[in-house]
Amino acid sequence: MNYPSIFNDVIGPVMRGPSSSHCAASLRIGRICHDLMDGRISEIQIDFDPNGSLATTHKEQGSDMGLFGGFLGWEAYDERLVHSEIHLGAAGIKVNIEIKDIQAEHPNTYKITLSNPWETHQVIAISTGGGMIEVIEIDGTKVSLAGDCFLTLIYATDKQKLKTYLQQSSIFEELEIQTDEGDFLAIKSSAFLNETLIEEIKAMEGVSQVKQIKPVLPVLTGKNQTVPFITCDEMMAYNQDKNLSLWELAVRYESIRGNITSAEVLAKMEQIRIILKNAVETGLKGTQFEDRILGPQSVKFKSMMEDRKLISGDVLNRIIMYVSAIMEVKSSMGVIVAAPTAGSCGAMPGAVLGVADSLGLSDEETVQALMIAGLIGVFIAAHSTFAAEVGGCQAECGSGATMAAAAIVHLAGGNLNQSISAASMALQSSLGMICDPIGNRVEAPCLNRNVMAASNALSCANMALADYDHLIPLDEVIETMYEVGKSIPNTLRCTNLGGLSITKTAKEIEARLTQKYFYKNC
Repeated sequence: MNYPSIFNDVIGPVMRGPSSSHCAASLRIGRICHDLMDGRISEIQIDFDPNGSLATTHKEQGSDMGLFGGFLGWEAYDERLVHSEIHLGAAGIKVNIEIKDIQAEHPNTYKITLSNPWETHQVIAISTGGGMIEVIEIDGTKVSLAGDCFLTLIYATDKQKLKTYLQQSSIFEELEIQTDEGDFLAIKSSAFLNETLIEEIKAMEGVSQVKQIKPVLPVLTGKNQTVPFITCDEMMAYNQDKNLSLWELAVRYESIRGNITSAEVLAKMEQIRIILKNAVETGLKGTQFEDRILGPQSVKFKSMMEDRKLISGDVLNRIIMYVSAIMEVKSSMGVIVAAPTAGSCGAMPGAVLGVADSLGLSDEETVQALMIAGLIGVFIAAHSTFAAEVGGCQAECGSGATMAAAAIVHLAGGNLNQSISAASMALQSSLGMICDPIGNRVEAPCLNRNVMAASNALSCANMALADYDHLIPLDEVIETMYEVGKSIPNTLRCTNLGGLSITKTAKEIEARLTQKYFYKNC
């Protein structure tokens, strides 16, 4: 099992764009394609299945933008990303996108054929939610690659001879042979093979190509990876004789999973906290972006809150303001953190930072709360999904509420059991939530639902602090969320084919934005 990382799978990536499962994931797929072609791409054919979500959302929700940036080798937070199509054209790379039956089993499937005058390669990959990906096929050979290691593909006619040669090298024990099917040997490692060995391999008879593909995730996965627990029940059992707090358990999990120190784990989360805080501050100054439905909402909210013109509820109002600010930064192509996704990037951070600031808590305590949120997200990532295309908005905003509820309990001085209870109640309250973006943009009703999710988190945290009985264990609620998601119709899972997406007004908004884009670029 490839165990989730708090920073890979739950709180991350640092990115720009409307949707992590569309934009950040596609950029990562594009970067793998870039490396596979050694950065030399002349033509690209992209195919989306008509029965998947990408057929109707790839342009407006950022898949094209992300892919193009990835083909150019950019990071997900590159400020040029909004103009990636122009830059791709300036680089002389031709792209054709078709909607055709590719027999895709996953709704977020990318089939990409890349060529230049010397070679052609094909990649099939899926976006699994929150910016996470899996490459499932390269050049017709089945693989399973998450972008969490250094990958070397050696194209050779005699792969057994090649394996024997590698086994005789001093570094073989550090390598993992991912596959030796098809035309290549795929080798995973924690760093690229040394240059001397690569040159020796290239000189071997029958070796035609050696491709080196860099990781696209911030935390690498080593060989023979282990974790101390992977469910809430396992965590409780693990902690019976240790009496660790929930944030300490989160640090323990990530440290063992990523083979990094506790100090490194906390330092990574501190970097995330700073980016989140900057997003709040940026949003509250007012944001602008042309391809956008809503203008800045949080600026007036802040003014009215400070003038005491809103109904009293200082903590909740601060949360609403913070959630709105973060979502507005996302919608204006600013830098945000998908936590756990871009579509739900405001709920958890807005709630946690809002409560921490309202209570006057330290940065250290905020980092601890974010670690707790991340650990709850690990359980969701391992046993359910963050992808609205698979599970509806319950998988995004519902997960954000669940993570935030547990974190808020800690900020309020509650204990581990109360955090778990709050998480269970918050997810129970989110079951069945659909995903139906207005105007085919991940902006509305996403903003409202992020605010609702954060409000749900605060309510459930207070209920848990008062020892309300959550009844259903968190692990069972997570499993239920996944089953409920599968029963939600495809039209209500981020396809722009149902719910608010197909109302008369939503279609008018979509047409207006499409026409505006056409005239701007023709």
